[in-house]
This record gives sequence, structure tokens and C-alpha cells, in this order.
Amino acid sequence: MTDQLERLNRLPLRTNLRGLRPYGAPQLDVPILLNVNENTHGVPADVRAAITEAVSTAAAGLNRYPDREFTELREALAEYLGHGLGAENIWAANGSNEVLQQILQAFGGPGRTALGFPPTYSMYPLLAAGTDTEYIVGARAADYGLSAESAARQVRELEPNIVFLCSPNNPTGTGLGLDVVEAVYDAGQASQTIVIVDEAYHEFAHDGTPSALTLLPGRERLIVSRTMSKAFALAGARLGYMAAAPEVTDALRLVRLPYHLSAITQATALAALHHRVALMADVEDIKRQRDRIVSELTRLGLKPAASDSNYVFFGGLESPHDVWQGLLDAGVLIRDVGIPGHLRVTAGTETETTAFLEALERILTSHATPQA
Repeated sequence: MTDQLERLNRLPLRTNLRGLRPYGAPQLDVPILLNVNENTHGVPADVRAAITEAVSTAAAGLNRYPDREFTELREALAEYLGHGLGAENIWAANGSNEVLQQILQAFGGPGRTALGFPPTYSMYPLLAAGTDTEYIVGARAADYGLSAESAARQVRELEPNIVFLCSPNNPTGTGLGLDVVEAVYDAGQASQTIVIVDEAYHEFAHDGTPSALTLLPGRERLIVSRTMSKAFALAGARLGYMAAAPEVTDALRLVRLPYHLSAITQATALAALHHRVALMADVEDIKRQRDRIVSELTRLGLKPAASDSNYVFFGGLESPHDVWQGLLDAGVLIRDVGIPGHLRVTAGTETETTAFLEALERILTSHATPQA
């Protein structure tokens, strides 16, 4: 890897890209993959059949460009989100990362800044670097929480052009109160800060958890980002989307590539949306496994964070890498996020969850002891 970076840096790269490493988690061939927060349930058979039929129909017209406005898809996404949203409020791209990239292209760039609050989604600084936007590292509390008062104060002091608020936060899985979003939005009034609330995992939140979608009316600088990769089990299809004021979607039209959403992608997403009842049933099962993990980790003397996502961030480990390696040796891959004393595990099927918990208990019993 060092030699590869040296060769890369011999090219005339932009200065702010030198020394950076591409985003990515380990891709290892093991029986149970619980490291990248995928929906391990897969796409139900009836939904697969509907997608296959929709894609087959779309294939008949692949000699023509797709609907560059993806109007039918925007209408379906607006109907799914509710909250009085219409197609004019919706934008989509090839994964939520591309949506975020387009936002940075439109509102970031040279001489502009984006504020994030680590530990949070590690793509934010990479997206900022890719658009030559300066990334500013904000501060969280010792327990990785973020209060309305602290977040608003930092926005007022730093005056960023863009703020990332990840809720539920990745990697901790904890949700943000809407008071934090409101406070950050108000604090950014003088600097006209764009506030992005990344709700990639919102469908896994506990019942009754409000979405930042409720805050959109009257807030033209607020954007709520979502994805179909997680709850809809479409990580391989690459469809992310956002809701915002119509003028924000108009701004993204200035930077999007022509016909950026293929006809195949549009057909796949529409078929999944039309069959979302079956997909949401799997979401409920994932939430049960998530809560089971939290309960069992607590029983084992570890310290899992309260999770509103499809994964659990847990601490109390003296040697997290040894535990990670022990799980890998047992055929279970989870994520070492580089935070001392902590690991993160995706909630999988009941069988996968059982395998993880049983392997972890064996490892803790034989090799490691939780911290006091």
C-alpha cells in the first residue's frame, strides 16, 4: 500500500488529495459479513421478481436516454416520504454519497468549508476533499453525544458553508434530537449555512422517532438525505435521494451529469418502492436482532450504545483488535472503526446474530475481559 501511494503521489494530484486513502472496509471471504451495515436479509423473492420484470421492460428502451428528470421515481419517493412533499422537493442520484457530492459541488468548493462532528460517517471528509471544500472537525462530548447548545455554538463560531448532521450517527448508531437540527439551522442564519441531515438509517429507528423531514417547511437551507441501500436492501443498485426546498433541487441540476440515473436504476427503485411492505417486514426483524445484540452485549458486561440504526457500536473492550481477529477466525467479520476500546457490528439475520453472539462470548471468556 505504501508503494502504491508513492506511485500515486508522483502524479500531479491536487495538493489537498495527496496522502489520502480511498474509502472502504475490508472485503474478506468469510461466511458471515456484518461489517458494512448491509441488509443481510436480501431482497424477498416476490420483490426480486417485480424488479426483474421492471428491468426487462426497461431493457427494451436502452437504446434511448432515460428520463433525465426521473419524474415517476421522484413522485414515488415523495409519496413514500409523505410530510406533504411533492416531486419538486425530491432529488436522487447513484447512492446517497453522490447526492452528498452534488450538494458539495453546488454549495461547497474552493474557499468554502464543511463542518462535521467525528466520530461520524468517514466519507464526509473525503467528499469534501473531492470537491476542494475545506473540512472542519467539530467536537462532540466525551460520550460522543452532540447537544443543541454545543453544535449551535460551533456553527456560530466557525461559520461553515455546509454542516453534516448524521442521524442516526455512523458509527455510534445514536439519533439526534430535532432540537439539535433546529439550533444548528438557526445558528447558520448569518452565514447562510446549508444543513444536511443524513438519515440513511432512519427506517431502523425506534417507533415514534421523528424525522428531520418534519422541519423542512420554511427552511430552504435544510436538506434531508436518505438511501435505498439499507432498509430497501438495494445496496447493489445504488440509489440515494434527498428532500429539500425546490430551489435546492434546482441547484443540483446545475452540477449533475446528463442522464445520471440509468433507466435500469430507475426501474429497480420504482419496483422496490411499489413492494415496500415486504421489504419493511425485514426491517422489523433487523430491529429485533439489533435490540437483541444490545441486550446480550450488556449481559456480557460490554457497553453498547443506544442504537436507532441497523448496527450496534459497543465499548468496554481491552483489546478490540484481538476480539475483531477472534471473530474473523470464527468466520464472522465485523468493523473495527479505529476508536479505542470499541467495535461495531451490523444486525443480521437471527442465524447470523446468533453466530456473532456465541463467538463473541467464547472469545471474551477465553481471551479478553471487559474494562471496569
